[in-house]
Amino acid sequence: MEALERWFRLKERGTTVATELRAGVTTFLTMAYILLVNPQILAEAGMPADDVVFATAVGSAVATFIMGAYANFPFALAPGMGINAYFTYGIVQGLGVDWRVALTAVFAEGLIFLFLSFGGVRTVLINAIPESLKLATTTGIGLFLALIGLRNAGMVVASPATLVQLGNLHEGGVLLGFAGLLLIGALVARRVKGALLIGIAAVAVGAWALGLAPGPSGIFRWPSLPRETLGALDFSGLFSAKVLGVTLALLFVDVFDTAGTLLGMGRMGGFLTPKGELPGAGKAFVADAVGTMAGAALGTSAITTYIESAAGVEDGGRTGLTAVTVSGMFLLALFFTPLLTSIPAVATAPALVAVGAMMMSGAVEVPWTRFDEALPAFLTVALMPFTYSIAHGVSAGIVSYAVLKLLMGRPRDAHPVLYVLAVLLGVYHAFA
Repeated sequence: MEALERWFRLKERGTTVATELRAGVTTFLTMAYILLVNPQILAEAGMPADDVVFATAVGSAVATFIMGAYANFPFALAPGMGINAYFTYGIVQGLGVDWRVALTAVFAEGLIFLFLSFGGVRTVLINAIPESLKLATTTGIGLFLALIGLRNAGMVVASPATLVQLGNLHEGGVLLGFAGLLLIGALVARRVKGALLIGIAAVAVGAWALGLAPGPSGIFRWPSLPRETLGALDFSGLFSAKVLGVTLALLFVDVFDTAGTLLGMGRMGGFLTPKGELPGAGKAFVADAVGTMAGAALGTSAITTYIESAAGVEDGGRTGLTAVTVSGMFLLALFFTPLLTSIPAVATAPALVAVGAMMMSGAVEVPWTRFDEALPAFLTVALMPFTYSIAHGVSAGIVSYAVLKLLMGRPRDAHPVLYVLAVLLGVYHAFA
């Protein structure tokens, strides 16, 4: 225990071993779906699903362990949703790139990311983002989480006429999800420890008992090494114009997706300085970069920091011990995939919605009466859920902030690096 205290500085951050372990389990349960969803998506790129399950679990474990043991942040990492879809439908199917070459592009992107991390470039990027956009990022991520949760619970569904609409309130899954949300709300309000974890477990058991989701087909299964994806990198086509463009696009999305998530999670966990800076951000970026490289070598798309980490932070996770716990859970998941993959999406949905509500507090501090600050903040908040991308929200905020400051004749209100970012973002989206 003393060794854990010294390494993770538990007392300094006002936490305990038990709290960190519980927070780690909570975070893992909210993101365990990636073990099921990622193989399904990458299988459509021609990759063996069983291989991808192994790569997803081990790649996530490696990245998350580095985040915990090296950076000492309670943030978990796994193959990014959206990035995996771009890998399959945009790169492999859309551009006709072989999945082995696409994995090589992911590896190269991670390597570039690593060099930028050690050079401190990404830390400069985070520090250049103004306070109003950092506040907006936290709020936008909260809405993004809530949208994911509401969709997973069936409370919000797609509509060809209005894009989204209210789900069928007569369905058992919707009612169970809403009941789980109320349960978590009551437990959180009463300050019950492990409220999110209790809610997830209760809804999962309820879904199984009511026949709304298939129960576990088993408990234990021996994992097997990947047959085709392990070390399947193919560098022969890496330097073609097409693949170089793909590599840069992956890097761009990864940088801003990770930066936005770290800012949001950092504010929620109280890690930001009064100036809005995140001490140790460079180490967090290293975890992301190394994880992406490891994941590509094993056989999965780019690994990034997960917004579901907010569930563990809200449950009291304040140190890297939370992340190390998540890492261990990913490795254990290789042996208990029948049980973990049977946890239905409706079980974790209420936790995501509840965390989204908790992240709204930052919106109060945005200077809404100053429209040159308010509009970029609003675009940041709105575009994250509406475009299903943290990176798009951050991009919109940065570009609009820079342009408005110039039009106002107040260019010194923004960091010089912000103008460079705005130009690069404009060029990227013009040719994306």
